[in-house]
Amino acid sequence: MERVRVESEAMTSVGYDADQRVLEVEFTSGEIYRYFDVPPHLHAGLMAADSHGQFFAERIRNAGFDYEHVDEDEALRTRRR
Repeated sequence: MERVRVESEAMTSVGYDADQRVLEVEFTSGEIYRYFDVPPHLHAGLMAADSHGQFFAERIRNAGFDYEHVDEDEALRTRRR
């Protein structure tokens, strides 16, 4: 999944697959997580938010979406632009 760089103290880049409703977040730690069944309006809100980290914490991380950690090998295959 292609990710877009964001200006944030918490995250480095964000990607979204609208067909699969999968949000992929790369954090400043280098860790990458995928969140499943995330509606398009939440992705749009995240990208438009003044604070990406705060929006993510309040509306996505704490909302109970299923998620997975992307392992290191797979992370090497993901792209950031």
